[in-house]
Amino acid sequence: MKDIKVFKTIYLPFSFVLLCILSISGCATLSNGGVLQSEILKAKAKVVPALVHLNPVKPVYTLGKKEEVIVIGSGFIISKDGYVVTNEHVVGESKKVKCILSDKREIEAEVIGTDPFTDIAVLKLPPQEKYAFVSMGNSDVVQTGEIVLAMGSPHGLARSVSMGIVSMTDRYLEDQRGVISVFNNFIQTDAAINQGNSGGPLVNLKGEVIGINSRMLLGAENVGFAIPINIAREVVEDIIKNKKVNRSWLGLNLQEMKAITEDTNKHGVVVADVEIDSPAYKVGIRSGDILTEVNGEPVHARFQEDLPLVRKKLANLEVGKEVELTIIRGDKEEKVKVVPDVYSPYKGQEIEFAEWGFTASDITNEMMKRLRIPNKNGIYISGVQEGSVAKISGLLAGDVILEIEGKSVKNLEEFMNIYKQTIDNGQSRVLLFVQRGVVTRYVLIKNTSENQPEIKMMDEGRSPSHE
Repeated sequence: MKDIKVFKTIYLPFSFVLLCILSISGCATLSNGGVLQSEILKAKAKVVPALVHLNPVKPVYTLGKKEEVIVIGSGFIISKDGYVVTNEHVVGESKKVKCILSDKREIEAEVIGTDPFTDIAVLKLPPQEKYAFVSMGNSDVVQTGEIVLAMGSPHGLARSVSMGIVSMTDRYLEDQRGVISVFNNFIQTDAAINQGNSGGPLVNLKGEVIGINSRMLLGAENVGFAIPINIAREVVEDIIKNKKVNRSWLGLNLQEMKAITEDTNKHGVVVADVEIDSPAYKVGIRSGDILTEVNGEPVHARFQEDLPLVRKKLANLEVGKEVELTIIRGDKEEKVKVVPDVYSPYKGQEIEFAEWGFTASDITNEMMKRLRIPNKNGIYISGVQEGSVAKISGLLAGDVILEIEGKSVKNLEEFMNIYKQTIDNGQSRVLLFVQRGVVTRYVLIKNTSENQPEIKMMDEGRSPSHE
């Protein structure tokens, strides 16, 4: 049994409690400071009993090796029967999560389901007579400048409260790899959100949850972001009902109209890219087309902040049911009929191949986009251990294995079946055909019969398109 690694913050005793003293000294210009403080205390009192301090044990991989770590996060109870909402990046691929309630009871919760696309997860506490739970507000009516409270366990300090204002109601976030959240903008706040706050509630002065604390801007003070509760509410309902969120997929990567024109009279959304072999690609939609209608209903994204709503509309189409898209190509309008497919998972299942010393995953559409993998055939090498058989043989993180012993593999299941045969047979040499960037090459695995533990499952020349 492997040692469980612990993040430094969990060395704090679980019984340690910090309830931040809320000061209104920064509100000296307000004549009704006493009233404001009273509202803050009332709002806090409504939510704190429903706060949950989370300690999930997550399987992760580091340099090709599976490890287990205890992380710290926050959550809040949304129903009297014990459903808890938090971030997907907090509980990840955990099956069970230790929860510490506001009365300091320690209870183990089950992970009902997660949605990486919106970074939302739902847990279920064991049945009991009754749990305290929060009231949800309406994030669509939140205003810039509104006073809010961020609650949770920053750096492991349970039941902490910080105060700030809403800095922006619809912040669109991107990083170098692309869009951070496909289907929603974020509420930006200067209320302190730190590591450990993730999954906790952002609360208005009525004591209503208006967002889920999700991320912070590294290197900046008091720049945090929360998922709007209206987005979360829909996702949570789907997870409770289906244990996942079902979405449709057309294969369109969209961009705002302002990127191509200053003419505000031109409406629609730009098709920036079309994924190869996607439903949209197969019916002839291409980069540069302008999508203007879906089943006769107009769609428009003038600015980046408008894009999540359009993406969400497309994702809500019924899988397998034909839809009509109206596009403009040049000066010509066209009607195109297309059948949406199922939106593939955000990331593929991962497996540790301990005998050779590497980890690999199935390839999803999202991985193809973010990692620039040409197609879904093969398995993606997510990490390689130093000094391992794989490393010594020349296998690298980022490689895509297309063949093993001359046999094509489309996914982890096919690869593992052949891989296991070579291990069981004590095969000392195994030939792989891999894709590395835009080129392909052979890698000869020089295997040994020593140090071969069992395979461990984790819960999370020739053409590169070779079949």
